[in-house]
Amino acid sequence: MKITEKKVTELIPYVNNSRTHSDEQVAQIAASIKEFGWTNPILVDGENGIIAGHGRLLAARKLGHKEVPTIELKDLTETQKKAYIIADNRLALNAGWDNELLTIELNDLLADGFALEVLGFGAEVLEQLLGGDEPDLGLLPEEKLDNFLNGDTKILRLAYDEQEFESIINALKELQEETGVEDFSTIILDLVLKSCRK
Repeated sequence: MKITEKKVTELIPYVNNSRTHSDEQVAQIAASIKEFGWTNPILVDGENGIIAGHGRLLAARKLGHKEVPTIELKDLTETQKKAYIIADNRLALNAGWDNELLTIELNDLLADGFALEVLGFGAEVLEQLLGGDEPDLGLLPEEKLDNFLNGDTKILRLAYDEQEFESIINALKELQEETGVEDFSTIILDLVLKSCRK
């Protein structure tokens, strides 16, 4: 596949992109690009429409980059493009972590003086891992919780299968009836999501 440099101003984000990027995550992507370079080009269709790499484009803008590396996938049908935009984000969520091996790697990096915050883990998670605790690395990112607070259940549908999704919605409805609260805080949602995933 050929990598082509394209101007940031030429690229067109997908209007129905259901994946969101918080300011914090964009900053993390930008830090990763600064540390490691452009290891993952932006995927575009034959008309400069972004298929994958919306977060990387935002990070490039934050860094002031005028051009970014792209790979053109012009042979995908419209249906395939829609499907891949979702699959590219969802498939990564299906992976897990071996906390023991992860902790070994983190300690090695720390011993070499590497700045662990570039890896994308929050300070609390890093502290738990380095302290020998086992944080739950499979929970929804904070931006997904924020989206749910705003009523965007489409994000939850992408992150969970239908049975898990229904379980979460039912638990939230029960909690709403019991408390009379319409807008759940992130803390309450976190507790509900943990209980639904057990």
